[in-house]
Amino acid sequence: MVGNLKDSVKFDDKGLIPVVTQDYKTKEVLMVAYMNEEAFDKTLETGKVTYYSRSRGKLWIKGETSGHFQLVKSIKLDCDGDTLLIEAQQIDAACHTGNKTCFFRTLTDGEWTETAPEAEEEISARILQEVYDVIVDRTVHPKEGSYTNYLFTKGLDKILKKVGEEAAEVIIAAKNKSREEIRYEISDLMYHLMVLMVERGVTLEDIYGELKGRR
Repeated sequence: MVGNLKDSVKFDDKGLIPVVTQDYKTKEVLMVAYMNEEAFDKTLETGKVTYYSRSRGKLWIKGETSGHFQLVKSIKLDCDGDTLLIEAQQIDAACHTGNKTCFFRTLTDGEWTETAPEAEEEISARILQEVYDVIVDRTVHPKEGSYTNYLFTKGLDKILKKVGEEAAEVIIAAKNKSREEIRYEISDLMYHLMVLMVERGVTLEDIYGELKGRR
């Protein structure tokens, strides 16, 4: 462990410390798990939240198999030094059930009820955010064979060229009056626009704010 952090973090008699992980934007609690010293060090080293599985007796990087990584934004220690609070950028769902958070059941009138499914507009916005987050992650953790990383490597001129090409494809699709073709080409254009946004430091919140002001 780095520096004098060992003196501050109080692991229990089994060498573990509970970790509460929340979405860094919404502050919604995503999950609660445990870390040992090695998992803590790995989290600091990689920037991806790594836990210790008590049932399997080994480390597990959240999202290692699903791709639903948790990218560390901040790590906080409580007043007693025996619980960690991690604020993270969650890629896709945090829960293995597919729910955004592991806490999707609420005690209501003596019974556990599951949270109602998200509204369609919330799901749509989340999908855009998920794609945007993956693009951001590629800038921090390049992936071999990634088309996104290829675009970033080629630079701004290449990205702009692709945006122009995809815009032209949308125009052609619209002229052809094929709904399926239009849908496909607009999706391509939106992806390349988000690559451009990340490259230029523009967020989805920036765009939402601009559009909201035009209503």
